[in-house]
Amino acid sequence: MDQLEKLVASLHLDDIIIREEIPKIDLYVDQVTQLFEGIYAPGKRDEKEKILTKTMINNYAKGDLLFPIKNKRYSKEHIMFIQFIYQLKASLSISDTKTALQNLNDSVVAGGVDLDKLYDQYVELMGKQVEDLTQFLPEINQEAEQVIEAINFEDQDYLRNLFLIFSFVHKSNMYRKLAERLTDQLTETVVENDQQKN
Repeated sequence: MDQLEKLVASLHLDDIIIREEIPKIDLYVDQVTQLFEGIYAPGKRDEKEKILTKTMINNYAKGDLLFPIKNKRYSKEHIMFIQFIYQLKASLSISDTKTALQNLNDSVVAGGVDLDKLYDQYVELMGKQVEDLTQFLPEINQEAEQVIEAINFEDQDYLRNLFLIFSFVHKSNMYRKLAERLTDQLTETVVENDQQKN
């Protein structure tokens, strides 16, 4: 079990851009990528992995995932949104990510949301979920151990890792599918609201 806990620790899942780390001045795109690289580099799978590129950020802006950029500079609010996109795009399509963030994006433009408070709550929730994973590791490991006891296989370490992979991928797929369905509900709500207005 210690090995699994060390593996989770090596992922740096609790690394996240907290609001106080976001510069108070607007940043150019290169500075935004450096900020994300500085926070997320320790959790990279390998050195070649890109956390965030100028092209990605430009595509988010062109695809209206972000409210308009001024003078090629990104505000603190833009960086918060890029953080949301960074997390969501790991499991959702860009289209679903845009759908999920659209109402919030519109509210920021209209000035109808305290984005600082919302972001702080987001960071707190993400931290709690990392704690939850750490607490459930012994149970997940025990479930894998029970399954492989019934299997006659020479390399038990390999089999244990294989069933842990099966378990984590299955959990990931279940959560992703649930997130996609929730995104579909957001789309349905927008369509219903538009129909009621007409």
